[in-house]
Amino acid sequence: MKYELEYFERMLRINSGSAEKINLIRWEFVSSVRPRVVLDYGSGVGWFRAYRPEGVRVDTYDIGEYPQTGANSTFAYYDLVTFWDSLEHIADLDEIKPYVAGANYIALSIPIKPKETELENWKHFKPGEHLHYFDIATLDTLLSRLNFYSIKAGYPECPPRVDIFSGIYKRRIL
Repeated sequence: MKYELEYFERMLRINSGSAEKINLIRWEFVSSVRPRVVLDYGSGVGWFRAYRPEGVRVDTYDIGEYPQTGANSTFAYYDLVTFWDSLEHIADLDEIKPYVAGANYIALSIPIKPKETELENWKHFKPGEHLHYFDIATLDTLLSRLNFYSIKAGYPECPPRVDIFSGIYKRRIL
């Protein structure tokens, strides 16, 4: 899958009707951690930043061509790093390590296949686009290896979406 301007324009056309609703749900979901400086990793067209509360700085980073701010804090510190609909698209998950190294929290949304559904028949089965298929246990294991643990989990985006798990993970104090 090539994440070129055509891809982002298509996503903008397909999803703009629900963007405000979904991103307000996301801001409500993360409100308990009171983020002030956020990195939206895999920001796409920048909707999460567009709907941010007053006083919150959101840097945006994506591999695509859509305009973004970049990781302006040079990985030094973010209250929160988000991976909204992006973690499953990252070929080498080691590349996120520098971005989360100084973060207090990680928040994400990701498709989680229902146990009774065959992978090949699942709406989110997208070979070449979705490079990883997590269940909650493998997701928790990945984030544990990055020194984070789950503090909040659920399906707040469903509806309007289907099979989309959201979680907040906190940095483990050693």
